[in-house]
Amino acid sequence: MKKFFILTAVSSLLLVPTIQFAQSKKDKDKKTDTAVAAPEKKPESAIKEYGKVITKDAISDDGLFTVHKVDKKYYFEIPNKLLDKDMLLVSRLSKLPSDLGGGYVNAGSETNEQLVVWSRFQDKILIKVKSYSSVADPSLPISISVKNNNYEPVLFAFDIVAFSNDSANTVIDVTKFYNSDVKAISGLSASMRDTYKVKGMDDSRSFITAMKSFPMNIEVIQDFTYNASNPPMMKDAETISIQMNQSMILLPEMPMKPRLADPRVGWFTMNQIDYGSNELKSDSKTFIRRWRLEPKDPEAYARGELVEPIKPIVYYLDPATPEKLRKYIKQGIEEWIKPFETAGFKNAIIAKDAPTKEEDPDFSPEDIRYSVIRYVASTTRNAVGPSVTDPRTGEIIESDVIWYHNHLRSYRNRYLLETGAANPSARTLNTSDEEMGEMMRFVIAHEVGHALGFPHNMGASCAYDTESYRNAAFTQKYGIAASLMDYARFNYIAQPGDKGVRFIRQMGPYDHYALNWGYRVIPNSTSAESEVPTLDKWILEKAGDPMYKFGKQSSTFDPTSQTEDIGNNSMKASTYGLKNLQYVAAHLSEWTSEVTNNYADLDELYKEMLDVWSRYVGHVVTNVGGLYENTKKPNQKGSIYDVVPKAKQQEAMQWLQNNAFDLPGWLVNVGTLKNIDYSGYAERFRNLQARHLNNVLSFERIGRLMDAEITGTNNYNALDLLQDMRKGIWKEANSASNVSIYRRNLQRAYIERMSFLMNEELRTDRTKDYYNVSQSDVRALVRGELSRLKVILSAAKNGAVNAETKYHYQDCIQRIEKILNPK
Repeated sequence: MKKFFILTAVSSLLLVPTIQFAQSKKDKDKKTDTAVAAPEKKPESAIKEYGKVITKDAISDDGLFTVHKVDKKYYFEIPNKLLDKDMLLVSRLSKLPSDLGGGYVNAGSETNEQLVVWSRFQDKILIKVKSYSSVADPSLPISISVKNNNYEPVLFAFDIVAFSNDSANTVIDVTKFYNSDVKAISGLSASMRDTYKVKGMDDSRSFITAMKSFPMNIEVIQDFTYNASNPPMMKDAETISIQMNQSMILLPEMPMKPRLADPRVGWFTMNQIDYGSNELKSDSKTFIRRWRLEPKDPEAYARGELVEPIKPIVYYLDPATPEKLRKYIKQGIEEWIKPFETAGFKNAIIAKDAPTKEEDPDFSPEDIRYSVIRYVASTTRNAVGPSVTDPRTGEIIESDVIWYHNHLRSYRNRYLLETGAANPSARTLNTSDEEMGEMMRFVIAHEVGHALGFPHNMGASCAYDTESYRNAAFTQKYGIAASLMDYARFNYIAQPGDKGVRFIRQMGPYDHYALNWGYRVIPNSTSAESEVPTLDKWILEKAGDPMYKFGKQSSTFDPTSQTEDIGNNSMKASTYGLKNLQYVAAHLSEWTSEVTNNYADLDELYKEMLDVWSRYVGHVVTNVGGLYENTKKPNQKGSIYDVVPKAKQQEAMQWLQNNAFDLPGWLVNVGTLKNIDYSGYAERFRNLQARHLNNVLSFERIGRLMDAEITGTNNYNALDLLQDMRKGIWKEANSASNVSIYRRNLQRAYIERMSFLMNEELRTDRTKDYYNVSQSDVRALVRGELSRLKVILSAAKNGAVNAETKYHYQDCIQRIEKILNPK
């Protein structure tokens, strides 16, 4: 402040001569009156008396902070005792235009989640974003370094405008913060702004709609309008309007005791680096994400009795939910009651209708106090189960399961396509309400599973022998996967005549096991580390039993951990699946267009049938170059990664030649094609076959097969793969037979893929299976196979039966020569 006055005085002196020089002689000679100079007006303090800021006209709302509205301004009155306390700031879309984000963004979608603290700095209050990714015990000297090397960014700075009359609270004006386009709490991501060509927010059409304060949280609703050259809807308006909900919740003063994760049991997790470790390096810790469930009666719980939790998990149904679906949604939520009983809790999870306006005028699905099954009016076919988590411990604070209106249509279609052969009740476009309700019940239960902390367990469907799916007693007891968290929706293995089998998924034994592992309270444990021996013991008790194996969704190489598959033998399961699909294909018109006198459903289902065929093929492909992944600790026998046996890989390759690359005639239904499209028939099937051919001949798969030469002397290897592919794809060249249009397209796709293998490199940003292709065997093996193929085709072209085949071989020879000798 002193520097400011000194500079002002100096500046004034420098200006004096200039002013005098500019005066006219007349002004100099003019006699002036003597007057007393007015005292300098002191600047008004930015911090005012409380009553001058929060006037008698203020509309106030008490809660976590007292929220005041004075004219068009909003103020927070922050209790000083809450400064520097951890809070969670969650930003959600409340209303949005159709198709924003491509259909997977909806009302209720979270756009950001940040841990924040409100701190005082001189005459300002700062809202700072805090991280718990790096920690150390505050009593340790290294905690100083952790803090200094993880300096928290300031999200916004507010001038203090007043203090309460007792000085216990600090008042700040938050209007600008909530009425500006602050990127950290915005509903439009950087990619959306780029896609929709957003120029900026229009202040004249943007405003704070409401602020409400509750005992543990504050809810703010904002309506923002942006100028955009390419909006997702109503293009001529060049406008995007969204409504945002900002939830800020005070995190528990006493954090929940975290539980250390174990990769042998599937959980969503969070990571911390603990610099207070006694090891020679920082200690990386991974905690599971779970709700805080504590027994009301710890002594009874410790005795093994079922005990209610102090605070159960409550899900409310969105008021927008159609009446006829409500009971199935509630059943889906409460499917988890039994697994929670396995963990020692009764009535741990409850489904409720949302309160009416009369019962609770403040209820809002966006309010972070409430977990809601959101029902979204969207054409998207999906459902998701996200949650909000305390980043200090992994405690789930709230979650919203989102159900998109059109999702049941996907289930109706797949029910018909995958079970219609063996299940007469599925052979209709008007599936019964009871069956659709049963499907919805378990989709909701699956999404609630995510909201409880569970990721997908793609290994659960491999727990059961393939033949067991044809057994009524087995399927009625165990369902179609050991976990509801697998993508195993329907029993596509059961054959016509298999009576009483279950076709729709259900809760499995793994779900009880995993929930008990994550939620059961371990008496007398004092820390996360002290629980590990007990948690290890529970895992070892089930080790080796496939019903309790966790299979990662991220696996691209393990045939026992795949999406949308069932059974422990891909070739056998897919053979059964194709048999059923062939039956469905023959009756598809009968069940659709002949009933409706319209081709729209036939068109939709035929295209989805091709996707089903493709999935069955993909399950077999994974066996080639595959490895079994069995996560273990060193005190368990066996290795983590084991190569799929050579015989099984050879079986898979032969299956692909017979069922994928020899395109089945029943799939190419000319009668259907002529009624749903006027062109593109050959291209439709070329694309299907080429996709799997390229997948088999991928750099990653070939790389794993080259590694197999190191890990075993009798493993299926890269040369085996390339030779088997050549012999199968080009079998007509050895038999002087015509090549169909589908096979000609496939053979040209083969040559293009071999060219790719000869000329491209692996991209490190797209795969973890990186190796230096140029210095590997790949080029040599591909060159050798192409040279061999050229010799075979040179002989075959002379014996070709028809002109198309002859010209095709000549063309292929030219293509191969160009690859081998590009100059």
